[in-house]
Amino acid sequence: MSRDAASHRDAPVLCVVGARPNFMKMAPILRAFAAARPPMPALLVHTGQHYDAAMSDRVFADLSLPTPDVNLEVGSGSHAVQTAEVMRRFEPLVDTHAPACVLVVGDVNSTLACSLVAAKKGVPVVHVEAGLRSFDRAMPEEINRVLTDQIADRLYTTEHTALANLEREGIAAERVRFVGNVMIDSLLASRPHAVAPAVTLAQGGADPAIASGAFGVVTLHRPSNVDDPATLADLLRTLVEVSTRLPLVFAMHPRTRASIERAGLGRMLGGARIAVLPPQGYLEMLGLMSAAAVVLTDSGGIQEETTALGVPCLTVRENTERPITIDEGTNTLVARDRAAILRNVDAILATGGKRGRVPEGWDGRAAERIAADLRQWLDRRQTTSREAA
Repeated sequence: MSRDAASHRDAPVLCVVGARPNFMKMAPILRAFAAARPPMPALLVHTGQHYDAAMSDRVFADLSLPTPDVNLEVGSGSHAVQTAEVMRRFEPLVDTHAPACVLVVGDVNSTLACSLVAAKKGVPVVHVEAGLRSFDRAMPEEINRVLTDQIADRLYTTEHTALANLEREGIAAERVRFVGNVMIDSLLASRPHAVAPAVTLAQGGADPAIASGAFGVVTLHRPSNVDDPATLADLLRTLVEVSTRLPLVFAMHPRTRASIERAGLGRMLGGARIAVLPPQGYLEMLGLMSAAAVVLTDSGGIQEETTALGVPCLTVRENTERPITIDEGTNTLVARDRAAILRNVDAILATGGKRGRVPEGWDGRAAERIAADLRQWLDRRQTTSREAA
């Protein structure tokens, strides 16, 4: 190996996480980098965008993620404030470490902020989970996805339809590689360690007997569903009606709990067969979802996880950036339509519901493919740069 090549391989990959969904995507990538021969040096940067320490620390432990090398501790704020603060704190790291590239995952504010810093400093940007589109520009995540993909140099996709989305936006196919879904790498590695639902219910102060029969799992956190009191009240009424069909386990996000308390809606859940739990760790949620008859959610990641688990999922949104979970998986869009939700729940209880199949590349080895391709790509860039000089 030449001195230039060796120097290039010593430069770290700056791996950025900012919020809980990022952790599940980054854990297998870091393992794959460590298992490569020779290992790929990496630095884990937590922006602190997700500032609930208990939730973050718990997921890090569940996934065996190493302690971040750097925590920027950005915390909360408006989208503009948070994005700007991540950029301000991330730039000195790029200057200090001179990374081979900056690797970002998903679509949170940290994803875009760190990509912008890297691109403006001439550092290659690598985007994992590229090309997903809801086609709803009212979603902040959609803006983050589109802009990150535009400035990324290497784009790794979870499903083949993502390439068509990227090409429509003028992104050349040679910048894109289909690798599969790293979220499913984490799920498959963690499933043997999932916590039994009865244990989770008991620890949360709920009746563990709920887990002895059919039950549903609920997660809701998107601003469009939980920030407006009238919208949230309608959804809670629908959940109460669903609970007359089967008991529900509602792992309540802090944002949702705060909205319910602020609007005085807590009484709506009193007497219903809805076990309200605090936010759960990754292994607890994995156990609940694996055993559920149906999952009602507005989470993008849970749409993917339920497809991999073969569990029917009803997505309480008007659109999804993960169409493969509908076309091939177990997901059905029901928006906030009470009749559609009840109709689908009844069908699931009667027939077992939509089972689908596990999409291509959702096999637990996506991170290995990323590590192999990224090393080759970085080596080619180094060779081209050396020849040009």
